[in-house]
Amino acid sequence: MSAKILDRVAHDGPLQSLTPEELQLDRMPLTMDPRPQRHVRAWVRFGTPVKVDAIACRWTSQAVGIELEAGGRKHRCWVWAGAVEEIDHAHGSG
Repeated sequence: MSAKILDRVAHDGPLQSLTPEELQLDRMPLTMDPRPQRHVRAWVRFGTPVKVDAIACRWTSQAVGIELEAGGRKHRCWVWAGAVEEIDHAHGSG
């Protein structure tokens, strides 16, 4: 998705994230990357669902915490692991 379109979509509404009840961080092991560099594409919602390029910063077996830039701001949210695909730079798909 182009940065211009993503910036416009980011103004449609606040970035939605999984709730604490969905994340179950009090029961699920959590991995945090001290220097996140894992590039992913993920479905997020700013009122409108969009697929974005992001960095995976933390994860559980069911969810991924991502960081992305949109609307001139850095955003963070949690999404379901199934909404994320890793970008394979070695094969030119990202």
